[in-house]
Amino acid sequence: MTQTSSAALPAASTERLPLSGLLALALTGFIAILSETLPAGLLDQIADGMHISQAMAGQWVTAYALGSLLTAIPLVTLTQGWYRRRALLLAIVGFVLFNGLTALSTSNTLTLLLRFFTGAAAGLAWGLIAGHARRMVPVAQQGKAMAVAMLGAPIALSLGLPIATWLGAWLGWRATFVVITLAALLLVIWVLLSVPDYPGHAAGKRPSAMQVLRTPGVGIVLLVILTWVLGHNILYTYIVPLLAAAGMAADIGPVLMVFGVAALAGIGLVGLLVDRHLRTLVLLSLAGFALATLALGQASSWLVYLSVALWGVTYGGAPTLLQTACADAAGEGGDVAQSMLVTVWNSAIALGGIIGGVLLTGAGVGSFGAVVLALIVVAWLLAWAGRRGGFVKGERQA
Repeated sequence: MTQTSSAALPAASTERLPLSGLLALALTGFIAILSETLPAGLLDQIADGMHISQAMAGQWVTAYALGSLLTAIPLVTLTQGWYRRRALLLAIVGFVLFNGLTALSTSNTLTLLLRFFTGAAAGLAWGLIAGHARRMVPVAQQGKAMAVAMLGAPIALSLGLPIATWLGAWLGWRATFVVITLAALLLVIWVLLSVPDYPGHAAGKRPSAMQVLRTPGVGIVLLVILTWVLGHNILYTYIVPLLAAAGMAADIGPVLMVFGVAALAGIGLVGLLVDRHLRTLVLLSLAGFALATLALGQASSWLVYLSVALWGVTYGGAPTLLQTACADAAGEGGDVAQSMLVTVWNSAIALGGIIGGVLLTGAGVGSFGAVVLALIVVAWLLAWAGRRGGFVKGERQA
């Protein structure tokens, strides 16, 4: 990572953020998340329209996740030498093409293939967004820039998916995919107008995935991501049975809204503090998540809402914290490290569904708390151990 002198910091910190370009990156993330989760909100309509079971319709999400999981590292590695905006536009054009064809497809087999390729476009996009945001600002503003660029994900989950689900119920699932396609098409124009271009790595200076993985600090950040995101997804994927156990099955909508709003607050808080207190924020966020997990299992509605709010605040800033730590540790291999982050993150999501399902059918929902707490403790200890690499103490630019 390029360093700046202490004398340059005050001037750099007063510069205005390039909001238009950063918001274009945020919209890229918004479209990626909405493209992934939309079938979950339109399961009935897709199953009826394609004449398939709901279980098969659910595999549209699985195919997307596999696309991101299997292709993020190869695609980002292969495009290291490209100008960065060109690589980003390739990902966005992928959203336009594959979501558009999904809206027209009448074959479930073809659609599953299209969903895989849409996930591949998302894997490439997520591997580029963080690095691009960091290059658009001085080092002293990289945390804030990352926070803005990461806004798309929580907004897509808290507001975008409910709105898209309503739109699908009104106009049909195909029309909803058309809307996402048109949004991606407009985003191409926005990126061309507002997002600056940067050269890729010159030949001979393109680090391999193994070189990046061996960089001090990268491995420990990836392990923290795996354990933290895994714990989160065990709870988030099975939030309905968790609420049912607390007698709040009918409150799923308001509970998720509280989580989404709290997550946005967490992003804002992290954006303000990440450049000076990244390590402290990671440790406090994990401690807060542990406290929220303990309170979530209590049969008290106000306590459940309070714990979900705390959970949202502590998890909302996690992408910014973890992507910043990963990029800091990787230095010139930042884009490749981000592709690894995408792979680990999606693996944790998939494992969360599998492990949570096994726990639910075996020991029951009451076992979630102990398992998630154990994962949080491991993540906290790993973050604590990374004080010299990964989660370094002190100001990032020092």
